[in-house]
Amino acid sequence: MPGFSAIEETLFVPMLGRIYASEKFPNILQDKKAMEIKGKLPPKIKGQDTQTQYTLIASAVRSANMDRYIADFIKRNPDGIIVELGCGLETAFYRNHNGKTLWYAVDLPDVIAYRKELFGPQERNQTIAADAFGEEWIQQIRGENPTAPLLVTASGLFYYFEEEKVMGLFRTLKKYDAIEIVFDAVNGKGMKRMSKYMRQVGHADAAMYFYVDNGRDIAQNVGAKLLTEEPYYAHTETHGLQLITTVAIKMSDFFSMVKMLHIQVSPRK
Repeated sequence: MPGFSAIEETLFVPMLGRIYASEKFPNILQDKKAMEIKGKLPPKIKGQDTQTQYTLIASAVRSANMDRYIADFIKRNPDGIIVELGCGLETAFYRNHNGKTLWYAVDLPDVIAYRKELFGPQERNQTIAADAFGEEWIQQIRGENPTAPLLVTASGLFYYFEEEKVMGLFRTLKKYDAIEIVFDAVNGKGMKRMSKYMRQVGHADAAMYFYVDNGRDIAQNVGAKLLTEEPYYAHTETHGLQLITTVAIKMSDFFSMVKMLHIQVSPRK
């Protein structure tokens, strides 16, 4: 396995969740590409044996949620572009591409190299080796596509960074036209639970900082518009799940501990 940093190693966590859901609960998520590369993954992944059904399903639900936002964006913007920021080993392209929409996958150089090794060439899905919080990737995309509307997905990314760094990214994107961003986040209570979750999956060394109690405040902080703030499991079918998993899901949504946020950073001119 490549010598990833503590944060980079977390890229295996959502992959394991997508594989689990595809095998056991395809009504939540069916990911053929994840199943295809299952045999190429390292035989021993950190935290693999300590995950619970809840932690596995939580990862799969994140991808299912992103799929909904991606499908809606493509429907509204046939000429739009999807940018997967901090893409890791996400397989959203394979679940959602329509043969027309252009995709970009952005992550650090070693992650992109490993992604290419696992996935091989991807038509209409370009990779950019860059810091997600830098400006290089958006300059490249806007240089190649000056006016196309962008949906930036940040799946499981922001937790590991200070709020000011995330806000700095939003302010950078605000300099460019026609950008929406969708991401998952926890509130203050959820942060404690998320830290416990990371210990369960063997990644206690990946420190976490960013949380959102009120999405409108986050959007107003950078002069953006909050489009959606919804409970993480609002669209999740719980039939067949273990009782303890179902209870955890219901509690999470009741207290808004995990949520999906969709923000219009800058309008289309």
